[in-house]
Amino acid sequence: MITLNHVRKTYTRDGEPKTAFSCETLTLGDGEVIGILGANGAGKTTLLKAILGLIPFEGDIRINGEPVSRQYQNLSFITEEGSFLPFLTPAEYGAFLADFWPYFDLERYQRLLDFFELKGENRPIRTFSNGQQAKLEIAAGFSRGARYILMDEPFSGKDVFTRRDFLQLMAGSLHGGETILLATHQVEEIENFLDRAVILHEGQVAADLSIDSLRESGSSLLEQMQAVAGYDPERCREFL
Repeated sequence: MITLNHVRKTYTRDGEPKTAFSCETLTLGDGEVIGILGANGAGKTTLLKAILGLIPFEGDIRINGEPVSRQYQNLSFITEEGSFLPFLTPAEYGAFLADFWPYFDLERYQRLLDFFELKGENRPIRTFSNGQQAKLEIAAGFSRGARYILMDEPFSGKDVFTRRDFLQLMAGSLHGGETILLATHQVEEIENFLDRAVILHEGQVAADLSIDSLRESGSSLLEQMQAVAGYDPERCREFL
C-alpha cells in the first residue's frame, strides 16, 4: 500500500513559488491498476517521481508503512525518458539488471525482447529508434519482479498496434499482487484496463474514481476529465 500524507512539491518561477503537486491524503491500494490522469502540467510526473523518491518534497510518503528508501527493490519505473544504459546492447543490459536486482526475471525479459522483435539486436541501445527504446524500457520494467510498477507516458513513441500489444501484455503479465500506477494521455484506450482513476488538475487531486462505479453511472473517464478541467466540448462550434 502506498500512502501520501500532507505531500507538497513546489518550485520557483520568475522568483515566485509555484505548486507542482499538493495532496492532503491519498491511499493507493495493493493489487490495483490505477490511472493517474490530467492535462499537461497537472502534476502526474511530479506525483510519480515523489513516490519513487526521485525529487525532494514536503510531507510523508510510505510504502507498506516504510519510507521509500527501504522499498526500492519493490519499485519499477517505466518512463518515456528511458532509464537504460545507452552503450549496452539489450542482452548486456539484461545481464546487468539480473546482477543488480535480486528478483529480476531474465527469462521473462528475453521473452519480452523476442515479442518486441528486439532479441536479435546486437547494437547499442543508444542507436535504437524512440519506439524501440520504449519497448526495451517496458521489457526491463516488467521483468524487475517489483510489486509496484509506476509508468509515466509509456505509450510515447508507439503506434496504435504497439499500444494495443502493450496493454494486452500488461493485463496478461500481472501475477495479481502488483500495483500499477499509469500516467498517460491515452485515456480512452486504457479505461477498460483500469480499476481506478485519480484525476489531477493544477497540481491537486480533483477526482478519485472507481471504474466500476463510473460504468454504473453511465459516464466515461473522458467526460469526467472534461468536467474536472471545465472543458466545453462544444467550444469550437462557433468557429465552424
